[in-house]
Amino acid sequence: MIPFVHESSYIDDDVEIGDATKIWHFCHVQSGARIGERCSLGQNVNIANNVHVGDDVKIQNNVSVYEGVELEDGVFCGPSCVFTNDLSPRARFPKGSQAYKRTLVKAGASIGANATVVCGHTIGKNAMIAAGAVVTKGVPDHALMAGVPAKQIGWVCECGGILDSNLGCSVCGNRYEEVAVGLREVGE
Repeated sequence: MIPFVHESSYIDDDVEIGDATKIWHFCHVQSGARIGERCSLGQNVNIANNVHVGDDVKIQNNVSVYEGVELEDGVFCGPSCVFTNDLSPRARFPKGSQAYKRTLVKAGASIGANATVVCGHTIGKNAMIAAGAVVTKGVPDHALMAGVPAKQIGWVCECGGILDSNLGCSVCGNRYEEVAVGLREVGE
């Protein structure tokens, strides 16, 4: 199934867009960007130069994914969430892309509406960032983060359910154990 690109959107040269991806109104995908299969880019999304977006990613309205940010498979970006790529920007002293700090959002992670992800950090696999949170440090796999600055307030299942004190999910029944990078499903 070929990708759908709304007529109001701009796709620069040297862009890859995977099968069944939908790019809605007023989007801009810049040169060197790679977007996977079955993705959805809502209204007014900007994908900057050389950004990689995995398969099955959903980016809601008004999100800019700047150079230096990578979204792995199955990532959800809520409306108006914000990514940065420069820790000390100055309009009169631009540094260029070689100074951008890398941000990695691992597979299955969700970032809530109006959350901000400060560059130079990794958001772990299946982590969940609450709406309005400001991420200023790395986030473990399956961590539930909220607040300004964001702090871990719990753990979440791959399905999105909040885990109980025994690291079990009442939604789907999965069970987890703590490991160095966060949580791992028991039996994995």
